[in-house]
Amino acid sequence: QVQLVESGGGLVRAGGSLRLSCAASERTFSSYVMGWFRQAPGKEREFVAAIPWSGGSTYYADSVKGRFTISRDNAKNTVYLQMNSLKPEDTAVYYCAADIHRRSTIRTSTRVYDYWGQGTQVTVSS
Repeated sequence: QVQLVESGGGLVRAGGSLRLSCAASERTFSSYVMGWFRQAPGKEREFVAAIPWSGGSTYYADSVKGRFTISRDNAKNTVYLQMNSLKPEDTAVYYCAADIHRRSTIRTSTRVYDYWGQGTQVTVSS
């Protein structure tokens, strides 16, 4: 059982920055792909970014490419999402998720991720 706890959300003005963190309880955290997703009111949960176990070859949704950066610290069992140049359309609940069956192959579907955090609210005002 993997427990994921997100933090770092909040209210920020357009153009600002936030850094989300996701701490995992499981000591094999370094063995699998981690992802970030988001869900805006009335919309489906969507892929944002993902990172393989090694930290290389990250993958981003087109809507955040060049503005968001995903990273991980395996020694701390933590994955991060640095969000810069935030826009009002980035407003959503952000979730981290673990795909414990894959080390390097990144998938963007919510269905392949096995464990999810409780989410953290990000609100970007115009």
